[in-house]
Amino acid sequence: MSAQGTDKNVRVSIPKLQERARTGEKLVMLTCYDASFARISDDAGVDMLLIGDSLGMVVEGHDSTLPVTIEATEYHVRCVARGSDRALVIGDMPFGSFQESPAQAFHNAARLIAAGAQMVKLEGGAVMAETTKFLVDRGIPVCAHIGLTPQSVHTLGGYRVQGKQDAAAERLLEDAKANEAAGAAFVLMEAMPAALAKRVTDSLSVPTIGIGAGPDVSGQVLVNYDMLDIYPGRKARFVKNFMQGAPSVKGAIEAYVKAVKAKTFPGAEHSF
Repeated sequence: MSAQGTDKNVRVSIPKLQERARTGEKLVMLTCYDASFARISDDAGVDMLLIGDSLGMVVEGHDSTLPVTIEATEYHVRCVARGSDRALVIGDMPFGSFQESPAQAFHNAARLIAAGAQMVKLEGGAVMAETTKFLVDRGIPVCAHIGLTPQSVHTLGGYRVQGKQDAAAERLLEDAKANEAAGAAFVLMEAMPAALAKRVTDSLSVPTIGIGAGPDVSGQVLVNYDMLDIYPGRKARFVKNFMQGAPSVKGAIEAYVKAVKAKTFPGAEHSF
């Protein structure tokens, strides 16, 4: 879609999303893996489409995100980019595609940008700040991801809430600040106590996106296969089935967007 089109059909920019967050508007992110869901989500008002490595579980059938490859992610980024023309497209860097060195991360991130992403997401705390800076300095925007980082599931001992103890909470706060200082445009926080997520959000000047991080963040993200009740696996506490009572998939996604914007989702029952 040409940038000369209407505002509805011009892809939203990172600075515009940051500006909207500063005014108090809640941002809405949703995972997406194909062109059809991209079009529906775009039309429903989703601000950001994340090609998450969750595709390893909900699309490919693995029991974790670890087997996802950069080739698979690149393919799904192309699909989503072709299906949408308004939402910001974010490519999730899969396990093993960025941890070795900043140069490795740049090589693989550039593949996702060339495929149609406007940003990449990196899991990891302060240890990834050098890589974040390396990418940002070379024109690749970064969304940092702290808290529960599924690519570290074996180190963490499972999918557990992070930052419950004082020392762990301080580390997560420092992780967020280090990535912001390195140039991260957003900080995504997963499975963290709501009070800690609020503290991190209040400490940063860039927007925060929560998934299982309570209501006091700049925006929310869910896996689309979870909020549409498609994925047959066990749902996390922070998931809400928006398909229930909705007339269509688009209606369910519109209900999700409306609930996040109106600050009615997540509720206490979805928080830690």
